[in-house]
Amino acid sequence: MTPPVVTFIGWHSCGKTTLAAQVVRLLAERGWRTAAVKSTKDSGLFSDQPGTDTDIHRQAGAAAVALVTPERMILTVERQEKNLAAIVRCFFTDMDIVIGEGFKEAADVPKIEVFRGGGPRLRGQVSGVIAVASDCALHEENSFGLHEHGRIADFIEEQFLLRRNP
Repeated sequence: MTPPVVTFIGWHSCGKTTLAAQVVRLLAERGWRTAAVKSTKDSGLFSDQPGTDTDIHRQAGAAAVALVTPERMILTVERQEKNLAAIVRCFFTDMDIVIGEGFKEAADVPKIEVFRGGGPRLRGQVSGVIAVASDCALHEENSFGLHEHGRIADFIEEQFLLRRNP
């Protein structure tokens, strides 16, 4: 069964990573198997070093290369699209929930907008925004302060985990 996915979206440097990581920590502490998937527009963050075995396989034309160490697995997949739902289906079916960061264009994925005052909102520009976390006082349904990571974790737990796993 595919786990639910909730992604945190917002403009650059608005606090998405900090807030998402705090929510991931709380959900994991509560016993939920939680995965995190980050989207970035930056490239080359995990590029293979020239001459390594993984680089040799990639240069040979492998569409996917995994490096498994005692501590972690790093998977590099050559893809042009960032399809969050497909990533979750392929790699995270044993998780209770997947918390995304970014993926504001992802269709059919619930989103929590992270918003700092003084700029344009994403809620009117993308689909699926179910809540907002802000440093401004907002008077709208499912609005939270940026510091209310516990309430946001409660919201996610109630909306996506407890209903699914009574």
